[in-house]
Amino acid sequence: MRGRKPTPTSLKLLHGNPGHRPIRGDEPKPPASQPSCPAHLSPTAKAEWKRLAQSLNAIGLLTQADRAAFAAYCQAYGRWVEAERKLAETPVILKTPAGYVQASPWLAIANKQLELMAKFMAEIGLTPSARSRLSVQMPRGPKPWDYPHDPEGLIATPWEFD
Repeated sequence: MRGRKPTPTSLKLLHGNPGHRPIRGDEPKPPASQPSCPAHLSPTAKAEWKRLAQSLNAIGLLTQADRAAFAAYCQAYGRWVEAERKLAETPVILKTPAGYVQASPWLAIANKQLELMAKFMAEIGLTPSARSRLSVQMPRGPKPWDYPHDPEGLIATPWEFD
């Protein structure tokens, strides 16, 4: 396929359709339900999934069809954390048995995972610049997440003032 990749309708609507081109009505719409966390993810990746999935689903940025892309982001995050932990335990510059100096392999792994994360974060809306291009209407009524530290519901949320 030639040219720029087309912008999905959901993102056009979130961006406010800046090009004012006609919105396609025949684009497939994946189920809005929150996807389940894949079992094969590392514990750190599962924690990242748990941290973000509900919030992203609540604003319409994570659907059943996005499960693999979000899982890939979470796995890259888990590997990045692991590589950073190993880098903290070992020197960044190593001396080989032949006497040459080289960078730690953990540095290359950390950098590659960070690069992958950045690509997925831009696609999913997890960076400040990606969010600045979105216009999200927060739902009224039930909150998309609970405030365990506020069992009486006394803390006002931004969408309650609309």
